[in-house]
Amino acid sequence: MKLLGRFLLVACALYLAGLGVLFVRQRDLMYPRDPARADIASAKLPGAVEVPLTTADGERLVAWLVPPRAGKPVLLFFHGNAGNFDRPVRQARFRALTEDGTGLFAVNYRGYGGSSGSPTEAGLHLDARAAYGEAVERFGAARLVGYGESLGTGVVLQLAAEVPLAAVILEAPYLSTAAVAQEIYPYMPIRLVMLDQFRSEAAIGRLRAPLLVLHGERDGVIPFRQGQALYEMANPPKRFIRFPAGHHEDLPAQGSVPEVRRFLAHMASGALAGAESRTVE
Repeated sequence: MKLLGRFLLVACALYLAGLGVLFVRQRDLMYPRDPARADIASAKLPGAVEVPLTTADGERLVAWLVPPRAGKPVLLFFHGNAGNFDRPVRQARFRALTEDGTGLFAVNYRGYGGSSGSPTEAGLHLDARAAYGEAVERFGAARLVGYGESLGTGVVLQLAAEVPLAAVILEAPYLSTAAVAQEIYPYMPIRLVMLDQFRSEAAIGRLRAPLLVLHGERDGVIPFRQGQALYEMANPPKRFIRFPAGHHEDLPAQGSVPEVRRFLAHMASGALAGAESRTVE
């Protein structure tokens, strides 16, 4: 019995130590950022320029702007949690999304890509507000389509629940970051200790703009079932596109960009109605 008691004591101590490490390092784990300023010329985005932003709490952000052609919408883009705009997969996505003349206004969150500060959930929402304010001033809310990638889906959903947007596009969304983390650490009380939970499940019901959800069935980072469940909570008009061979970051290679263009065209023509779910092979 004494041996068992010692074993349980050691196990408990190790568990609490692990929980302590997770709590202390959680933002480093959640935001694996590259603070270096990306070279906009290397992205090969025609007409792209840097735009400086200042947030309500005084942080200085670096945004990229690709001007739209006449009559085209502007994607107000919120990126995922890793790296910066130097990532080849992110630059390739930007090029694909804008090659038909669609505009892009993409912001580096605080702590990313030359922007000052350190990322937190509250901070990223302030960053989104600053980006939205600048984009509205340049283009008007009626041309802005909120686009969130991975972590950015929670950022854009919170924004869209508070301000007007023409539409919202979610690529690989989640119910909450706590729900994602709980799958990684199933034996930890994640919801009790996680600081930045990005509860998309609480924001989605307040969305009134047309919605497009894109998710790969083989996504190994954010489970497909979470994106599907979030879509089911949303108000119409809404469209869900599943990619059976899609992983977390390869949806453009699986055909997501034509689906985005089709959605934007239907939005512009007023053809969006009800709920639609399709599979892209």
